[in-house]
Amino acid sequence: MTHHDWIAGELVRPYGDRRDDGIVQLSFVLPVPPSERAREAAAELARRLGLDQVHVAHMEAAAARYTFFVVYGRTAAGVEWERIQVPEVLVRKRGFDELNAYALREVGRRIVVLGACTGSDAHAVGIDAIMNMKGYAGDPGLERYACFEATNLGAQVENVRLARLAVERRADAVLVSQVVTQRDVHRENARQLVEELERLGVRAGVTLVLGGPRIDHRFAVELGYDAGFGPATRPSDVASFIVGSVLRRMGKEH
Repeated sequence: MTHHDWIAGELVRPYGDRRDDGIVQLSFVLPVPPSERAREAAAELARRLGLDQVHVAHMEAAAARYTFFVVYGRTAAGVEWERIQVPEVLVRKRGFDELNAYALREVGRRIVVLGACTGSDAHAVGIDAIMNMKGYAGDPGLERYACFEATNLGAQVENVRLARLAVERRADAVLVSQVVTQRDVHRENARQLVEELERLGVRAGVTLVLGGPRIDHRFAVELGYDAGFGPATRPSDVASFIVGSVLRRMGKEH
């Protein structure tokens, strides 16, 4: 059976040793020292979560009076695959050299990209991985692409300043990295950039990308961004999306 062969109403269940066996793995910490009593507490917790055939596969001290567990169990729960609908970023991936040549030929110039952690956000690891020359996991960052004029502005960049720079440098794309915060500060901060670009009358001409460890495409689009990228995103994913978005704004197909 391929991923195109699901029957309407068919349930998808976790897979452990065989299809539909419902086996799942949990890991968690309890604030108790390791012991057989602690092992049973972990198993009981798993049973109260609705699992049966529970097996505590691993137990070790995590700190003073704290214990880490890995637990297996079976669940009868399943989901109807055909009913799951989630907006996704559509990206046509090209290799590094191919994308550079294609973008330079079709756009006719280098694409201007600005990246930053905005507002009070000082967590620059994510934006550095996407923007900096070294990139991430062997995937070159945007600064290495000949088709991009990429500038990493770093952390704690105010939205007003970032929007002004986007106008001054005629940015084609702006990448924003946000770590989820308490009281939804990240949400309001991310939205402020959209509003500032709209106030300056340039939002329609700028590709806006939001990224972070707990960001997804749906969340980003709700805030007015063109795309959202979460964990495990490679620079090449973002590069391909930007090139495609810029070409679409020019009236060209990607």
